[in-house]
Amino acid sequence: MFNRILNFTQDKLSYLYNNSLFLQNIDWFILPFIVLTFVTSTFMSSDAIGFFALIVMFLTFIKMLTKPDEKLNFKSFEVWLIAYFMIVVISLAGSTLFALSLKGFFKTFVYIGFYFSVVQYLKSHKNHILWLLAVIGICTAGEIIVGFLQTFVHPEAISTWQDTSRINPEDVISRVYGTLQPLNPNLFGGYLIAGFPVILGSVFYSFIKKNLNLIVISLVLSVLGVFTIFQTGCRGAYLALMLIFGCVFLISAKFFWNTYKKLYVSLISAVMVLFFGAITCVSALRQRFLSIFAMRNDSSNSFRFNVYHSSLQMFQDNWLLGIGVGNKNFREIYGLYMRTGFDALSAYNIYLEIAVESGIFALISFLGFLGILIKKAISFIMESSDIEKVLFVSVSLVSILAVCFHGFVDTIFFRPQLQFVFWTFVAIISANLEK
Repeated sequence: MFNRILNFTQDKLSYLYNNSLFLQNIDWFILPFIVLTFVTSTFMSSDAIGFFALIVMFLTFIKMLTKPDEKLNFKSFEVWLIAYFMIVVISLAGSTLFALSLKGFFKTFVYIGFYFSVVQYLKSHKNHILWLLAVIGICTAGEIIVGFLQTFVHPEAISTWQDTSRINPEDVISRVYGTLQPLNPNLFGGYLIAGFPVILGSVFYSFIKKNLNLIVISLVLSVLGVFTIFQTGCRGAYLALMLIFGCVFLISAKFFWNTYKKLYVSLISAVMVLFFGAITCVSALRQRFLSIFAMRNDSSNSFRFNVYHSSLQMFQDNWLLGIGVGNKNFREIYGLYMRTGFDALSAYNIYLEIAVESGIFALISFLGFLGILIKKAISFIMESSDIEKVLFVSVSLVSILAVCFHGFVDTIFFRPQLQFVFWTFVAIISANLEK
């Protein structure tokens, strides 16, 4: 049905397209605004970032209506994504706080619309995948350097970011927060986790291209990246970083295991020893990492447990369609369930958040989308012999897994800085699966 409508509009507007240099070269206008969406994510507000994403969507819509042979072809995981979006629409219609939920819905619309816009762009410009990854890598590298420099000025906490009641003052980490708005080390840690696989991927890409300068730069940035992620003090980022290294180990084994088995095992072992050595030997890191397992003895953990408990009660009372999407909507309803003194903006778990906001079927749809996407990406990595494409899909998959893993203990996933990067990685996988 969609393609019939597109064929009709493209036929009716063919004269306009054939006589318009702007329409014939519209992709060269779309690309800069995709890039601006990533660049502005590092220092501008959510509204400003969303403005550039909206331009990308608008230009893509115009292209679809006018450019001959433009079509919509949905993959199986995209069908699940559309199902998720439709359930969110139904949840919006049934929300008791429609106005607040409408704001959250609009954000969801922009995120998913941006995804399909990037997919549509990459279908005819697969050679630009490297460009997009390079932009994400440069933005991540810039934030890594900023975070690294912040460790030397010992920034003061803007809010209570960690429980220091049981920690020696010398073991308290001066948590870095980069330039992302709003300034928050957990958001910063999540952003670095999303972009760090690109930095690691550049190491492998530079080896493929035998570019010595790029090899050195990539390795230095990788080391600085690990250091900066540690300095965020974001414990969810610590766990996600472990997952990233585990995924890199498994994926790279496809190329190195048979030929360089001993060297490969030695290198991976050295990385793991350094990783755990840093946590074990550096007292501040050790205290921060072990606080993950302190349960109720850590105020941050205790706060999250209280939020989880209240959020589960919210879900039980609104399990079918949820309360409506959006953090403002969540906060209003959460006030009816929260324990005194434990106000929260979100459920601190993206899966519980989806269930609370849009109901059980939205959660099932979102998990179905993720499951099929991950399965197809793994199959592509295992079966494809195109090293460059495998690298692009691998980087994207590792980032998606890391962000989703981090999402078990935080909801910074819903911030635009992560959303636009996340959906771009999904688009890169989708474009590479295109026959």
